[in-house]
Amino acid sequence: MTTSLRATTICALIFTSLLVGCARRPALTAIGEAPAAAATAERPAESDGRQLVVVERREEIVAAQRPEPATFAENANVKAVYFDFDRYDIRPGDATTLEADAAWLKKNDVLILIEGQCDERGTVEYNLALGDQRARAAVNYLLSLGVRADRISTVSYGKERPVCSEHNEACWALNRRAHVLVKPRG
Repeated sequence: MTTSLRATTICALIFTSLLVGCARRPALTAIGEAPAAAATAERPAESDGRQLVVVERREEIVAAQRPEPATFAENANVKAVYFDFDRYDIRPGDATTLEADAAWLKKNDVLILIEGQCDERGTVEYNLALGDQRARAAVNYLLSLGVRADRISTVSYGKERPVCSEHNEACWALNRRAHVLVKPRG
């Protein structure tokens, strides 16, 4: 009896596996590959003598073009924020600056560029990465205050664009910043 029960159980499992089959994996599109245009196509398929219509949809993916940094300008209504040496966290006083920036940015329809900058110490590669982290910290803070992400771009200049060229802490502190620039839309 146990052999017959075991055989029946095995047959039931095999039959269930055949009916259920394997789960389908979704199709993946390579990053950077965008379909040429939106399209919907119907094609008939045969299945047990009945006609089955399969609908394929392709959606156009449009990547936003990043504006040139040279087209942005300073505006007295938005201020830069500054960072401690080798840090990219927003300090309390600079949080207040970003809150005022966000209030103005939400009322004005402008594109925003945040430049991450560093002092002269450190390698080029290190300062480019740190400048990027500083710009992103400022962006994240502005996003948390309700500024829309589709308006904001970032660029890191590392130590390549100092506002002060003396070799002392007072000067270096001026170069460690996230510089906010704006540009009218359109």
